[in-house]
Order: sequence, then structure tokens, then C-alpha cells
Amino acid sequence: MSESNTNNMSAVTKDILTEFLTQVKPTQVLWALQDKASEDWVVLDSPSFENTDVMPIWSTQALAQQHCIEEWSDYIPCEISLAEWLEFWVEDLNEDGVIVGVNWQGQDDDVEIELADFTQALAEIESFK
Repeated sequence: MSESNTNNMSAVTKDILTEFLTQVKPTQVLWALQDKASEDWVVLDSPSFENTDVMPIWSTQALAQQHCIEEWSDYIPCEISLAEWLEFWVEDLNEDGVIVGVNWQGQDDDVEIELADFTQALAEIESFK
């Protein structure tokens, strides 16, 4: 990750993002929750920023699966390749003003990152096969 993208991040945020990237790099896949019936994705109100939506993203299927309970019990983990993220997702999320929750835990100290910073970090680990 370039120094300019990380200057405004806390040490905890940098550590969580670095761990996320380390787990995603070999698989080139990230995970989000999708409703089995409607095919809608989990996007929720940010606990940290007013009038902002956040999309929780996980580095592994197992981490995402842990959240398929209670209000998200009708959701399943679905993989998104880095190529798909960069080609299709970024534009739509950017238009909607959505930020990213990295390895979301549903707690007050969840890491929320601006879409541009998150996408730049992913672009730096993308493998072109």
C-alpha cells in the first residue's frame, strides 16, 4: 500500500487492512453477504459516519459466514474476485457514496475505509493471470 494512502489511517486500521490484504492476495477473492432470495447485498448505516452507508467485506468465506445470523440469517457469503471488484463494483459503490467495512465484526471499533483507499490497496495486490 502506498504511503500516501495510509498517512491518514490509524495504526489499528493499517494493521487490519494489511492482514486483510495478506489473506486476499493469494486467493484474489473477497467476500460479502448476499440475500439468498432477493440477491441484495448487505449494506448498512455506518456506525461512525452520519448519512454514510458501509458495505461489510471479509477476506475469507469463514469470516463472512460467522455473520449469517440474526438479521442476516437469510444471507450467504458470496465471493467477489478482485477483477470483478475493480471492474464493476467500484463505480456503483462510488456513485452511491458507500464506504467499506474491512473484516467487519459488527462492533463499535470496526474499520471503515474510504472506497478509493480500499480500491487502491486492492489494485496493488491484484494478480494478472
